Amino acid sequence: MSSTGFAPVALFVYKRASHTLNTLGALSRCLGFAHTPVYVFCDGPKTSADHAAVAEVRLIVKQQRWSNLTIIERAENWGLAKSIVAGVTELCEQFGRVIVLEDDLEVSPYFLEYMNAALEKYASFEQVMQVSGYMFPVTLSANIDAICLPFITSWGWATWDRAWKYFDSDAKGYITLANDAAMRRRFDLQGAYPYFKALVQQQQGKLNSWAILWYLSVFMKHGVVVYPTHSLVRNNGFDGTGTNWKSYDTGFISELSNLPVRLLPEFPEVDSASHVIITRYLRRYNNPLFKFLRRFRVKVFCG
Repeated sequence: MSSTGFAPVALFVYKRASHTLNTLGALSRCLGFAHTPVYVFCDGPKTSADHAAVAEVRLIVKQQRWSNLTIIERAENWGLAKSIVAGVTELCEQFGRVIVLEDDLEVSPYFLEYMNAALEKYASFEQVMQVSGYMFPVTLSANIDAICLPFITSWGWATWDRAWKYFDSDAKGYITLANDAAMRRRFDLQGAYPYFKALVQQQQGKLNSWAILWYLSVFMKHGVVVYPTHSLVRNNGFDGTGTNWKSYDTGFISELSNLPVRLLPEFPEVDSASHVIITRYLRRYNNPLFKFLRRFRVKVFCG
């Protein structure tokens, strides 16, 4: 934890100027921002064609002139996965906890307040391995402001050094999953979403995702994640500019909540009713027909 009592933010940026400016603006409007150390990791250009866009993003970051800002500029292109793993590891070792953002995320003014409250409340609960700021576009019936679920999200999240030390960069749990059909089905949320397929692609070198490896790490430790019942994060990266999301599919976009998160679960137990609602949504989301209809709607109405 920083000397101010607020967890540091690690923000990863590359070459998307408008997204970066929007993310920085939203972050600066958060309650507690002035007391929050902000580390912006600027990745280097992948090709000569990227130099101008990368330079523009770096200029935008430097123009903020925040007293709590530290800028790390990579001379070479590390890629998102390597950048996040290295940055999260570095800040966890230094501060014991970290809040993680990417350059296409817009956060609620209550985002930092919630993140710090949850990081503090569950600091000694070994089972809790992540705090999420995002919630799927679903309606939940929970009577508190946050719930626990047995899977991760990569859009606005936080963790502790005690949990991140289990990050399995070599996917050691892959063989166990590959040999156990029942475990694979649980990994895929009872068939609601093809996480194991993504893990296979990772092993084959067709995907470079830190997130699927982090989910594997949490899953193998029987960990849980704290989620707000209404999203404090909106992903604006479904415009074809993202690293792993190239389509214009908008099925995961949640509107930002304008309410604070006050009531956190006393004990980190999976909320079964909410789990059912979300897995039902994911199953429907992953249905080929609904995928086609979403993309058709975007094509027709957005041009």
